[in-house]
Amino acid sequence: MTAAPRIGKEGRPARSGEVVLGEDWTSGEALVDPALRASRDRRGLVSLNRSPLARKIILFNLLALLVLAGGVLFLNPFRDTLVSLRSEALVNEAALVSDVFEAVASEVPGPMDAARLARVLETVQVPPGVEAFAVAADGSVVARRMGAAPEVIAARPTPIVDTLTGAWNGVRGMLSGGEPEAAGTDGLSLVQTLLPAALKGEGVRIDGRAPDGGRVFAVAEPVMVGGQVLAVVALTGDQGGIDVLVRGEREQVLLIFIASLMMSFGLSLLLASTIANPLSDLAAAAELGRDRDARKMAPGRVRIPDLAARPDEIGRLSVAMRGMVAALYDRIDANEQFAADVAHEIKNPLASLRSAVGTMRLAKREDQKNKLLDVIEHDVRRLDRLVSDISNASRLDSELVKEEEEEFNLVRTLTNIAEYLGQQANEKGVEFITDFPSDPIMIRGLEARLAQVFVNLITNAISFCEDGDAVRVWARRRENRVLIVVEDTGPGIPEQALTKVFKRFYSERPQGQFGEHSGLGLAISKQIVEAHGGVIWAENIRPTHADVTSDPLGARFVVGLPV
Repeated sequence: MTAAPRIGKEGRPARSGEVVLGEDWTSGEALVDPALRASRDRRGLVSLNRSPLARKIILFNLLALLVLAGGVLFLNPFRDTLVSLRSEALVNEAALVSDVFEAVASEVPGPMDAARLARVLETVQVPPGVEAFAVAADGSVVARRMGAAPEVIAARPTPIVDTLTGAWNGVRGMLSGGEPEAAGTDGLSLVQTLLPAALKGEGVRIDGRAPDGGRVFAVAEPVMVGGQVLAVVALTGDQGGIDVLVRGEREQVLLIFIASLMMSFGLSLLLASTIANPLSDLAAAAELGRDRDARKMAPGRVRIPDLAARPDEIGRLSVAMRGMVAALYDRIDANEQFAADVAHEIKNPLASLRSAVGTMRLAKREDQKNKLLDVIEHDVRRLDRLVSDISNASRLDSELVKEEEEEFNLVRTLTNIAEYLGQQANEKGVEFITDFPSDPIMIRGLEARLAQVFVNLITNAISFCEDGDAVRVWARRRENRVLIVVEDTGPGIPEQALTKVFKRFYSERPQGQFGEHSGLGLAISKQIVEAHGGVIWAENIRPTHADVTSDPLGARFVVGLPV
């Protein structure tokens, strides 16, 4: 069954997901709050200043990306790898130069004086950007040679890195109290630092900061022949464009990070809008039902936005909330109708009582007074029965929710009821027949409430039977359900009453039983059966192939319960 489109206040169908505040009970048109509609049209994707959920979604998504980018830049494996490679290369170069000096000293024995060290150093090929030192055994630097100028690495513009570096240096300067940084150290100073250990026959290396702020490396290797240190060879070199490469690499990382940040922000904004906006609409509609002044805004029923088309939890939430609101209004309508029915049913005996009391004032004879007293007594009993049944019916919903369902044997319950009511039927001259399976039928539910249903159906069947009639109760299991049938050979049910017998206060009774029943028994039975997920219906028993307009052979009530 397709639902009719909701009509807005201007007479148009309400848009999907629109906050419908209520329904005009006079025209049947849905009322849409203009302020909420204007706010929805104005906010675009999502209103961050009004949606804490949207802010959390965007913040958490961006926080993870920030942590990732910060970790990449802080750990800086690219720079560490280049520095390590540069240092290892300088160590290998120093070892090769030392091997050259040792070979010369071995082939031409003699002291390694300053002149000889200088000549040997002139024959060594020094790598570009590296400075070589020849140190005599007494620790004096006797010769030094500079390699060719290194290849200049083209520096790419790095505005992002420059900005961040300047900000970091400023913060570090404030935290350190504005103290000036330590001065840089040149290559020769580093070599002199390494000499004491190198003259003892140990190969050592060290790195420091150059005057221009860059990094400088120094390596010292002893020249040993026959276990004696004849001289020391030292090499120094800067980082060879490492900073330029690292800055360029950081710039690329930051560019990718900024692009990812913008994309993540856009996607997070879109995600937040698909989550926060519908939830905001649902919350706004729900708050209208809570607000005491909601009736001033929309004098009608609160409507939850229909988001059932969404294949996610928000769609499920919308369906669930719409179902709860619909059930709430159904309950309100049922209570209003119930109150109206109760007032109507109570007025009948009250009117009869008023008439009897008024007539009694005018009665002269004792037989007339006794007859009026009988009428009054009958109406009082009728009121007492009606009030008791109304009280039971009004408590039924809450009791069905509070009571705990248990598994029980339906066949045993029906057998116990049949044994008790069978005696009542026999006393009236009505034959009572039962046909139950030999195997137990286990169902889950409220045994006492379902027993109340079967007692009511069997009692009704007996009340419509006369001497010589019969009542038959039987049960059968059918796959995932069980059918319980109560049949009688009474007068049957009028065709126009088949659709009314389960309505509250409706009673189709013989003339002699007028006022003895409230008309709530079948209505309560239907409510109990449906609370258990079952069905109940009434029909007339007719002969096979007979005319449907012929008199029925009796009435049949069928209860179907899930197993």
